Amino acid sequence: MDAVAASGIVKKFGDLTVLHGLDLAIPRGELFALLGPNGSGKTTFFRILTTLIAPDAGSAVVGGQDAVGDPAAVRAKIGVVFQSPSLDKKLTVRENLAYGGALYGMHGSPLAARIAELSGALRLEDKMDRLVETLSGGQQRRVEIAKCLLARPEILLLDEPSTGLDPAARMDLWSLVASLRATHGMTVIFTSHLMDESARADRVGIMSDGRLVRVDTPAALLAEAGPEILRVATVDAMRVSEFLKSQCGLAPHALEGEVRASASGAHAVCVRLTAALPDAVGSTTVSKPTLEDVFLFQTGKRLNE
Repeated sequence: MDAVAASGIVKKFGDLTVLHGLDLAIPRGELFALLGPNGSGKTTFFRILTTLIAPDAGSAVVGGQDAVGDPAAVRAKIGVVFQSPSLDKKLTVRENLAYGGALYGMHGSPLAARIAELSGALRLEDKMDRLVETLSGGQQRRVEIAKCLLARPEILLLDEPSTGLDPAARMDLWSLVASLRATHGMTVIFTSHLMDESARADRVGIMSDGRLVRVDTPAALLAEAGPEILRVATVDAMRVSEFLKSQCGLAPHALEGEVRASASGAHAVCVRLTAALPDAVGSTTVSKPTLEDVFLFQTGKRLNE
């Protein structure tokens, strides 16, 4: 049985359709990334999976339970970190975690042991008796993550988990996620707009304008983008694009101030392009493809648009 099985999910807010018939199956134990810019529908889909809102059409089964028909059963199986904070800033870190554990029915020495374990894993030991309102945004984020992990959920959902985290804290987070998967077989689903973060996943789902346009492993997605990516900084994107298309047989993507294309032998293309259009070419770069290139080629848009 899959950890998540979504079929035909549609969600509208007034006349605006945010999700257009989304279908997605995520096996148990997988690390799955939803990659897309703000407004692509990622958070709305998360809110449906976590029973906060119901879809207008379609079904969502989470941990074998119907997210609409039996939301309480779903909530017992999941841990969630949303972008919006859920901590009581007038309480200490320890008090927040204690009350969070109590909501899961945890108490006594088992709860104390879990709090100690997670405070160590997320480098919170010296913050435990400080009021949350005195912590930095990244430190508060770490407390949020610790709180959602107290009950060792079957399925962990992280909405933009690295928001506010410094590089060291990000490394701690993903080290903890890897440990949880290895030890407990936990399924982890996260949204992101960061390339390096999404590349950690077993599979990546690319979302754009409320549609899931592509799902595959990072390696497969990068392979589809081609062996090399040519980037041209230019004041005349249309002219450069036309040359690459008509003279080099490429399928360029014209962006503001840049043209990007997948090309074998990209260095030779650079030489031809610069010789033919010296006034239009500001600079050229050849590199291996990234998931940002994959997103562009799949959607025709930059990830940060």
